[in-house]
Amino acid sequence: MIKENLYTVNANIKRVAERANRKPGDIRLICVTKEADSSQVLDAISNGVAELGENRVREAVLKHKAIGEKVVWHLIGHLQTNKARDAVKIFSLIHSVDSVRLAQYIDKEAEKIGKIQEVLIEVNVSGEATKFGILPDKLASFIGSLKHLAHFKVKGLMTVTPFSENPENSRPYFKVLKKLCDVHGLKELSMGMTQDYEVAIEEGATMVRVGRAIFGEG
Repeated sequence: MIKENLYTVNANIKRVAERANRKPGDIRLICVTKEADSSQVLDAISNGVAELGENRVREAVLKHKAIGEKVVWHLIGHLQTNKARDAVKIFSLIHSVDSVRLAQYIDKEAEKIGKIQEVLIEVNVSGEATKFGILPDKLASFIGSLKHLAHFKVKGLMTVTPFSENPENSRPYFKVLKKLCDVHGLKELSMGMTQDYEVAIEEGATMVRVGRAIFGEG
């Protein structure tokens, strides 16, 4: 099932990218593993998955022990400051930076191991109170407040849109994030999940976070 699902997702990415006059290779599939066990993840890796997205540091630590550095690890869920040490050790890219305090913790832990930690800033494009992220009108000042951090590099932006069965409902949010990314001269855009990753690609996503379409509903 995983092999067939991956084939379908990758074929969709290629089809939509070409339709949007984009190179399929410019879109990275981040395979979200929160509902998958280590054997399922290894199955996905054996079928070509190169980048994994984990929501929780604790689960990532366990999977990392079983899987190691066979893949690139992404933290896509909310990060608490007390988990920053483990996160910096495991993840190549942290998608969910949303406070100066968290950024300072990440920078401090990265310095300890001689690493420049690459991150994305999470933007709360929808303005929902239940979502994490920096509000769009606060983004410029937030980015400015991070520039002194020597072991911390902002690569782009990430957002989580309100869930909807209709992927078109996500399009306005993706458009806003793309515009913000361009305004700030950033390159990476992490947006789009199982239900709306095709629309995200059309609107400029460089990374799509897909789990359910690969591993099933779980």
